[in-house]
Amino acid sequence: MKKKLAAGAAVVALGGFLAACDNGADTDDNGDNGDAVTAASITDDASEVEASLSADGNWITAITADVTIDGDLTVAGTFYDKDDEDGDVYRKLALYDQDEDRNVTNEYTLSVGTMIVESPNFRIQEGTVDGDVYVEEDGFELSNATVTGDVTFASQEFMDSALLDEGTVEGEVSVDE
Repeated sequence: MKKKLAAGAAVVALGGFLAACDNGADTDDNGDNGDAVTAASITDDASEVEASLSADGNWITAITADVTIDGDLTVAGTFYDKDDEDGDVYRKLALYDQDEDRNVTNEYTLSVGTMIVESPNFRIQEGTVDGDVYVEEDGFELSNATVTGDVTFASQEFMDSALLDEGTVEGEVSVDE
């Protein structure tokens, strides 16, 4: 019985998370809500996180528990907000759970050696990246997230385009020279 309740709670939480990823603006020609297709990876498996953040992965990756990746992790590829190629270039790593009202209910830690960011406009939201981050693209963002190590940018241009003021970097922020 407990397993059935836990599974039911997980399905409800997953539905709430996916609903929050959808802005509700999808309509068909007659104004009715159309079927929204959201390519997301919601997991607590390290190999699935790595695959989802690869060039062949998803625009959003959400972890549902603390995850440890042995070694480095590369975030690669160009993705679009909600997989809509007419929309903005955007990619997100969600390190949290939320309720149906979009209130953060739990935050998680992704432990890596170094996260290498090769995706433009990559946002880490909530939670913690335990390791270093090396940024090789424009538009890197921390949104209520923490990086326990250093954040190093491959160029001044990449650093100038970053938004770090809503997050915390416990190590140094610098440009690779």
